[in-house]
Amino acid sequence: MKSSNIGGQAVIEGIMMRHKDEYAVAVRKPNQEIALKKEPCKSIIKNKKIKNLPIIRGVFAFFDSLIIGTKCLMYSSSFYEEEEEIAPKTEEQQAKQDKQDKVIMYVTMAVSLIVSIALFFMLPYFVASFLRKVTSSEVVITITEAVIRLALFLAYIMLISRMKDIQRVFMYHGAEHKCINCVEHGMELNVENVMKNSREHKRCGTSFLLFVMVISIIFFLFIRVPSPMLRVVVRLLLLPFIAGVSYEIIRWAGQSDNAFVNLLSKPGMALQKLTTKEPTSDMVEVAIVAVEAVFDWREYLQENFAVVEDEETK
Repeated sequence: MKSSNIGGQAVIEGIMMRHKDEYAVAVRKPNQEIALKKEPCKSIIKNKKIKNLPIIRGVFAFFDSLIIGTKCLMYSSSFYEEEEEIAPKTEEQQAKQDKQDKVIMYVTMAVSLIVSIALFFMLPYFVASFLRKVTSSEVVITITEAVIRLALFLAYIMLISRMKDIQRVFMYHGAEHKCINCVEHGMELNVENVMKNSREHKRCGTSFLLFVMVISIIFFLFIRVPSPMLRVVVRLLLLPFIAGVSYEIIRWAGQSDNAFVNLLSKPGMALQKLTTKEPTSDMVEVAIVAVEAVFDWREYLQENFAVVEDEETK
């Protein structure tokens, strides 16, 4: 199976799909119409040679995805903000609003990153450090830190999966995966075919986060420094590298079907049972709109599968 290289993200009542240098976000508006926005992907790094370097490309891909994802979340939420009817903005007012939105977006990203690092990396380290009062074994302390980190991560996933609004986002997440699986398994992209497919996928962000957790355990187990302050600094400095390595594993997994890769992908795909839910047909319709805005699935099927003719030409 050849990877379609489509990536995506669930947003509020919608889905963002990305392919090559474009992304599109489709949102089901309160009046049930589907709004579609399509834009080029603007990377934070322009040099193509640097962007293609293994591991390094994963770091930039992570930040690019974070920026695009935050923009799409803000776009989708704008349809559901409870605001009174106001007069249309002038060009000057709109420009001012765009600047404010950009500031809000970067502040949101920064706060999200700081909270995530503090919760999933720094907190486990400091809690496990209390063990130094009863043991001098760095292996025991590091393993304890790893157990706490994984426990926090799993507890967080299980907690948010119970929230009603998040459950709908997870349903759209399922629709995103089903669409990609539909195309990559050589099926025509329509609601009926999409609903038949799995809602788990090897290139999912959930799997990426799990790999980040696991790889960080391995790195912190073998890279040791004596100073408590240096241990904190090393953990922070290694995070981009860990993200880059995790990206390469996910990328490799998405392009291979051998038994070892499938085995390696199983924990992440099992975790996706929490972060994806079965979508409704109208959610799948939104996902299809987003896919077709950036990806020619008919051409992909013709190149990679012995496909039947399109329904419209039969």
